Amino acid sequence: MSGGHAAVAASLEEVRERIARAAERAARNPGDVRLVAVTKGVDVSRIEAAIAAGVTDIGENRVQEARGKHAQVRSVATWHLVGHLQTNKAAQAAALFDAVHSVDGERVARALAERRPAEREPLAALIEVELTGQPGRSGVTEDGAERLVRVVVGLPGIHLMGLMTIAPKVDAPEQARPAFIRLKHLRDRLEQACGWPLPELSMGMSDDFEVAVEEGATMVRIGRTIFSSAPAGRQAP
Repeated sequence: MSGGHAAVAASLEEVRERIARAAERAARNPGDVRLVAVTKGVDVSRIEAAIAAGVTDIGENRVQEARGKHAQVRSVATWHLVGHLQTNKAAQAAALFDAVHSVDGERVARALAERRPAEREPLAALIEVELTGQPGRSGVTEDGAERLVRVVVGLPGIHLMGLMTIAPKVDAPEQARPAFIRLKHLRDRLEQACGWPLPELSMGMSDDFEVAVEEGATMVRIGRTIFSSAPAGRQAP
């Protein structure tokens, strides 16, 4: 194993231990938290190293970058789109990914549903909710989430699995906790109002994933902490 590959494996082991400790603090089963290794700016060799070290879920921020990697990565993995999706890229995303975490409007949801290949299983979808109020952030508002849930549930070709959010940038991980609590409570309200199970909560990245796990995350999206040698300016979350 090369030095770079050994470093990836060691980082993964540390991240898994941190997830396990956070889950135990919340009296949760660590096995209920899925690690999505975000590979923005990460070369194919290190993606293969991560899969060899037990990663089963690969996250990408951009459709175009994922297309090139998907064609080169020979190991089997579940591919997640975790970055913002423009409607004009929905056809490519629907064919390429197994899950999309960033459904933030009716247009993109319908485009994904219409373009999902009929021979594939329905695309796992998560609705991205914007909870920071910061300009330029993508995601449906908390008030608009119920309407979007009802739309997505009725679409063929995709299967709504839960919600996703990106916490605000904070000085300390603990400051991200309110956003994770809000998403969890919103999920509970939406399940009650819509009568549709939303088991997945995709929340938590390198700077705050332990707090997210404590608050019920079922998927954490971690890149930089695993692939710390990603090129400057293109590091994963």
